[in-house]
Amino acid sequence: MKHKPTLKIDFTDFSGINKADNYFTRVLSKEYNVVISDRPDILIYCNMGHLNRLYNCKKLFWTSETLHPNYRYCDYAITCFYGDDPRHLRLPFYVLTTPAQDLIKKPGDAEIIMQNPRKFCSFVITNANPKRTRHRLSIFHNLSRYKKVDSGGKALNNISRQIPFEEGALESFLREYKFNICFENKVMEGYTTEKLPQAMQARAVPLYCGNPLVDREFNPRSFLSLNNFTSEETFIKRIIEIDQDENARFQLLSEPFFHNNVPNEYYNESLVLNFFDKVLSDGRAPVSQRRKYWHPWRFHLVKGMRK
Repeated sequence: MKHKPTLKIDFTDFSGINKADNYFTRVLSKEYNVVISDRPDILIYCNMGHLNRLYNCKKLFWTSETLHPNYRYCDYAITCFYGDDPRHLRLPFYVLTTPAQDLIKKPGDAEIIMQNPRKFCSFVITNANPKRTRHRLSIFHNLSRYKKVDSGGKALNNISRQIPFEEGALESFLREYKFNICFENKVMEGYTTEKLPQAMQARAVPLYCGNPLVDREFNPRSFLSLNNFTSEETFIKRIIEIDQDENARFQLLSEPFFHNNVPNEYYNESLVLNFFDKVLSDGRAPVSQRRKYWHPWRFHLVKGMRK
């Protein structure tokens, strides 16, 4: 049996994370004996607090949002952005939430989906801020003029119940529909969240808008993206055409989500393992130990957050 070196890690500034069982611990456990410790070799922290400032070990910043790392405070980072900085790894959030095997299509999948009647279109959001989500709100309202779009989230709910964001519940809801509006909160290169793969997982045709380079990761013939249309009007027109044309819908459903039906590179766990190998082999002093001065009042303020 291969001897695994011990890796002491900790997590801070996350919302509701299970420190002992999460994506990172599961992947790292394949090469390391992972131990959760308040004196870690490496700290993985998010953007939801300041407890990370109490640590002087190597720090890895992770976020699922469109926040760039500040390398004055972290040694390495994992985000959604493309780039070639050796301190950075691109890991889209959907890798942590949607298993690759759920997105691999099997022979006959399209025929099975077509045999089962589905309602028109679903929509599940919590944020209806018109400044931040203008495009998806416009699509929802304009598409609703053609047929009712069932909105099951907290915002714009029109089905008299709210779909909980718990395992299985959202997928079961999306499986009732032909289409799913899965626009990102922002249109930004690299920003591909769980929304698109969740629609794919439910075998609903995704109606997408977001990462303009998303076709690097997924087969663009398997979904409809507003990015590829000249206007919202032509986008909606195409949705209606597919809704009314069973052959067109079948053709979309027959396309694999991944290029050649093979999971994209970001699902390769060796990317994460190799990245952590690089982090741990870095002999330089952590950034937190290189900083010369830190105001004492900040230490007491952050320390108080732990109580």
